[in-house]
Amino acid sequence: QVQLVESGGGSVQAGGSLRLSCAASGVTYSSRCMGWFRQAPGEEREGVAVIGSDGSTSYADSVKGRFTISRDNAKNTLYLQMNSLKPEDTAMYYCTAGGRFRSSFCLKGYGLDYWGKGTLVTISS
Repeated sequence: QVQLVESGGGSVQAGGSLRLSCAASGVTYSSRCMGWFRQAPGEEREGVAVIGSDGSTSYADSVKGRFTISRDNAKNTLYLQMNSLKPEDTAMYYCTAGGRFRSSFCLKGYGLDYWGKGTLVTISS
């Protein structure tokens, strides 16, 4: 049974930082497309950052230069370091795992099989 469990969300002021973690069981990160999506109230879910099965990374334009995705294969854990946070980054953040695809494909929402329950990030101005 595949489980993705996110942690690290919280409330910070604009300009602050947070690091999200996603611990996986029942699935091996290194052979899959892994990433972070987010959904703000009243908005559609959008891709934030993804690591492809080939190690490529892709980011949403809105977070480039501020967010960094990484993974620790030994710990089977995915991370999202978020710096210079803005109020518009407020959302529920979800961890996701997919098949053997490049990051650009998964960032569009394709090829994703598993989802975590999410962790809430709230940024105040």
